[in-house]
This record gives sequence, C-alpha cells and structure tokens, in this order.
Amino acid sequence: MKTAGTGYPGYRHSVLAALLAGTALLAGCQLQRSAPSNAEIEVVGMKAIQEADASAERKLLSWSQQNLPVAQRELALVYRQRPQQRNAALRLFEQAARGGDVQAAFELGEMLRLGVVNVAPQPLAAAAWYRQAAQQGHARAALALALLYKNGSGVARDDTQAAHWLQAASDAGNAHAMFLLSYFYRAGQGVPQDAARARTLLEESAEHEYPPAIQELAMTVEVGDAHSPRDLHRASHLLKEATEHRHNNWNRY
Repeated sequence: MKTAGTGYPGYRHSVLAALLAGTALLAGCQLQRSAPSNAEIEVVGMKAIQEADASAERKLLSWSQQNLPVAQRELALVYRQRPQQRNAALRLFEQAARGGDVQAAFELGEMLRLGVVNVAPQPLAAAAWYRQAAQQGHARAALALALLYKNGSGVARDDTQAAHWLQAASDAGNAHAMFLLSYFYRAGQGVPQDAARARTLLEESAEHEYPPAIQELAMTVEVGDAHSPRDLHRASHLLKEATEHRHNNWNRY
C-alpha cells in the first residue's frame, strides 16, 4: 500500500531538497575538519622543526597548498633551516605575509635584511615588511625598523622615525627598545631631551630583565644622579642580577 502523500511531486521535491541540504552540510563539516586552527598548525610546525618529523612537514605542505597563511609561515620556518631551501622559504614567507600573517611579514623582513643564497641583502625591501608587521603591533618588527632608520640602512637616516618606532616597540613591551629609547631621551636624539623620561625608560627596561639596562642602571645608582642618591647596596644587587640574566635573557629581544 502506498503511503499517503508520497506520490505527489511536491513530496519528491521536499525529499530531494532535504538530501541536497544534508549533502551540503556533510561537505561543510568535512571542509571544516580539513581546515585546522592556527594553534594546531603551529603545534605541527614545532614538531616538524624540533623533531625533524617528516609526517608533520608533509601536513604543513598540504595545508600551505590550501593557502593557509600560518601553514605557509610554519613551512617557511622549516625550509629556512636548510640552505638549499631558503629561497623557497622566502617565497612562502611572502605568500603568508600577503595573506595577512604578521609574524611572516617580520620573518620576511629579517631574511631580506640579511640576504639569502644568491640574493644580496635588501634592507629597503626589508623596511617595507617590517613596517607592515610593526603597524599591526609586532614589537620586534618595530625595533628592527627603528634600527634601520637609526643607522640609515636601506632608508634615509631619520632619528625622528627611529624614535617613533622605538616608542612603538616599547609600548608593545620590548625591553631592548626601551633601553635604546632611554638613550634617545637622554641625548635629545629624535625627541626632546628629557632626563626624567630617560631614567624611567631605563628602569622599565631593567624591570623587563634586559641585561644591558640592568648593568647601566647599576652603574647609575652606584654614583647617584639627580633622580636618586648613591646606593651601593642596590648597585651591587643589580650587577649580580645583570650577570644572571645575561645568560638567560640576552636573546629574548
């Protein structure tokens, strides 16, 4: 016996629509599963680099071919370790940076500044990528751009621009930038001279455990200045602290 209603065209259309909707939903779920999160990609990238895991590297390659910027960046980090693949790393960093990955823009700037196999350093091109990353809050990119302006490397020397980007890096928590900016304020280089501001920045850099800042602060309090009296006890403590952090924190910045 035929079930009531199943013979009507409208019923068939409803069934077909439901089947199509289910197929689309299934495809959407499969697509969602095939697109890993950025955190998942970075875990796989760490495994590929630290453990030389070939399976992890293949995953990165597959994901990078799906135009996932984080995967392109992580694969570039793997390739950068191998001299014969550094040009490929350069291309992947650029793809990722153009896809909006901030860390990739910084890494691309680093490679262009230093040069790669058969490619001379390109500090001017590096400055453009540093700027892209710095404008999105990347502290080390802002510091690198500031140093290019400070030294006139690839760009015209400009103390005002150097101070501007040192301030951006400092605001993002980079202790190296705080330390350099303290010198700028002390000398009135690119900013109005301000000894109090210079001292504040030196203290902040030392609080962030930047070894040169701790040592500089130790020498300052050892003799005393307009901002604090001589303090031999604190100076001794700071010198010990500088020695401890020199081994642990030098490469953090």
